[in-house]
Amino acid sequence: MRVTNNMILRNSSYNINGTKGSVNSSMNQMTTQKKINQPSEDPVVAIRSLRLSTSLSRVDQYYKKNIPDAESWLDVTETALNNMKSLMTDVRTQCVNGSTDTLNQEDRNTILKQLKSLQSQLYAEGNADYAGRTVFTGYRTDQDLVFTENETKTSYQIDQTFTYEDLESFRYYTGNVKVPATKDEVLNSDISDTLQSNYYRLRTSYNKIDDMQAFSYTTKDANGQEQTMTIDLANATDQTGTNADGSNFTYKTATAVDAGGAAVNPARTMYVFDTEEDWAAAMGQKRVGDNDIVLIKENGNIVLGEQVSSEFRTNKATISTTYDKTGFDKGELRPEYYFNCTNKTDANNPISYKKYDENGKEIGYDINYTVANNQELTVNTEASDAFNSDIQRDIDDMITSVTNAIRAHDKLTELKAMKGEAQYAEKEYQTKLDEWITAAQKEADYADDHLQKLFSSEIGKVDGYLSNINLSITQVGCTGDQLQLTETRMSNQQETLQELQSDNDNLDLSEIIINYTAMYNAYQSSLTAAGKLSGMTLLNYL
Repeated sequence: MRVTNNMILRNSSYNINGTKGSVNSSMNQMTTQKKINQPSEDPVVAIRSLRLSTSLSRVDQYYKKNIPDAESWLDVTETALNNMKSLMTDVRTQCVNGSTDTLNQEDRNTILKQLKSLQSQLYAEGNADYAGRTVFTGYRTDQDLVFTENETKTSYQIDQTFTYEDLESFRYYTGNVKVPATKDEVLNSDISDTLQSNYYRLRTSYNKIDDMQAFSYTTKDANGQEQTMTIDLANATDQTGTNADGSNFTYKTATAVDAGGAAVNPARTMYVFDTEEDWAAAMGQKRVGDNDIVLIKENGNIVLGEQVSSEFRTNKATISTTYDKTGFDKGELRPEYYFNCTNKTDANNPISYKKYDENGKEIGYDINYTVANNQELTVNTEASDAFNSDIQRDIDDMITSVTNAIRAHDKLTELKAMKGEAQYAEKEYQTKLDEWITAAQKEADYADDHLQKLFSSEIGKVDGYLSNINLSITQVGCTGDQLQLTETRMSNQQETLQELQSDNDNLDLSEIIINYTAMYNAYQSSLTAAGKLSGMTLLNYL
């Protein structure tokens, strides 16, 4: 076969272009330090690079975003719980202080001031937020746990369920010594005698309720069969009573019926009073018939007669109530985080909330963070899991108790001072003032006794509240430990993927330089050889 100059030049040009392409490829690798610039250069490397990039992007999301967010949420929650623990410890200290029988007026005033301060701080911690999202309200993070201002027109219908274990013994006192202001009142005014009565009670989570719509209770008989009795308070009968000053007041009564609508035998009546004063005026003193129930709307107390409370405790009763409340004070809990309820502030657009399902099981409103592939972590603690709605009501009772004791001792001090005044120097005034002082002393003694016993009983309750808070702190800590383990795993996984991606995509610079130098030398050599060939013709061989 005859080889012509054109054939030699074409082959040389082709080889030079190939070598030049290799030089260009090496130069691109040197610039980018990547194995390929286009998928077509090496499909295997390209596909693996895509897979590694996707995996690394997902791990980066977990490691750089989700896990730090979850850690911050847990930190805010733990801080708020620790603050609440500190506040409850201070409440316990005041319970211990109040349970002693050596208190003077200064001690009582100090306890009162401390309790009011702690009460205002306590639930403020429940409004703790992370990046504007409230941490104790489930995934409804746009709402505060407690009312941040007085809302006089806000209205809820609340369903609250009790068990026989919620029954507690409580003391009620009838009579209130009113210090006489004139000489005539000293001689002629009636001196009130203080009477004490003890009953078991239930207590709604709110005071100043409007009305109770329904009251029912379920007990078990000797055969284990459930029996439900209902008191339809929505259709209660209005009654009229008269106060000591001659003014009238109204109250309601309703009777209990069984599932078939028949009246309970013996008859069981529920009385609904606005205040304890109305209760005392209607009954002659604060007393309850053995088979009766009394509701005081002012403080939310449901007072049970002896037979009723015995039946509830013996037969392990479950009590269901539905009541309305309009007007909430700053610092009160929002009902939706503890109860099934309906916000009916706008009568045309009521909003229903479910905290428990039809079987009485609590519905969780968890916030879950995806912190690893196929791994979710619940980071939030709901208020109902950390602190009981009774805390605020217990502090209310303590504040009322110490306030009554302070007032009783103030009256006693004032009466004793009156005895030393010149206008009461005559014997008849001195004798009458001694009667006033005796009555005031009795009231003060009852107030001190109630204060001591109430504060003593509250120590155990506060210990229970602290136990729940400590349990929540422990759970947050365990979640944090789990999150740290996941974070370590994600860190290691991130490093592994980065190494694999680097090995797949990148070239070592020294290797690139060696390859480039070899390709460049080959290119230069091909140019030199081609230059020599282009100068050769057949004449050189003749």
